[in-house]
Amino acid sequence: MQRRRLKTLSVLVENQPGVLARIAGLIARRGFNIESLAVGPTDDPIFSRMTLVVDESQVHVEQIVKQLYKLINVIKITEFEPDDSVERELMLVSVRATPEKRFQVIELAEIYGGRIADVGADSICLELSGPPGDLDDLLDLLEPHGVSEVARTGRVALERARKATVL
Repeated sequence: MQRRRLKTLSVLVENQPGVLARIAGLIARRGFNIESLAVGPTDDPIFSRMTLVVDESQVHVEQIVKQLYKLINVIKITEFEPDDSVERELMLVSVRATPEKRFQVIELAEIYGGRIADVGADSICLELSGPPGDLDDLLDLLEPHGVSEVARTGRVALERARKATVL
């Protein structure tokens, strides 16, 4: 089995109708899958930032970047390396948890910085944000308790702040 290598692309685009559809269509027409997609406005309302995650083992990232730059609404594309970026994702997860087992579930969530979003008679809904790998790890730990539903946003990323050099 080929190892999945995920690549994160940040695409700054004009905030215009149809831009998302054109970009997703361009990638789909080439037979590539988008693993994750998050879109939102930037601090300047005329621009939006699209964060795309693609599997590098299936995609020629350079080819996608060249094709995206041909679209008139694309302003800038940044390829993020894991060490040079801060990447986060939001997850809501509903876990079957009787009142007797609820404390264990809450304790696991708190270790990962999560909080309670909703509580039912036999379930609890947790809200977490963090690096995608951490969210995957928590899901693995919650699985024995009975995960009933999961909703995750697409990954968002920004370039990591540069460290000051000491002379």
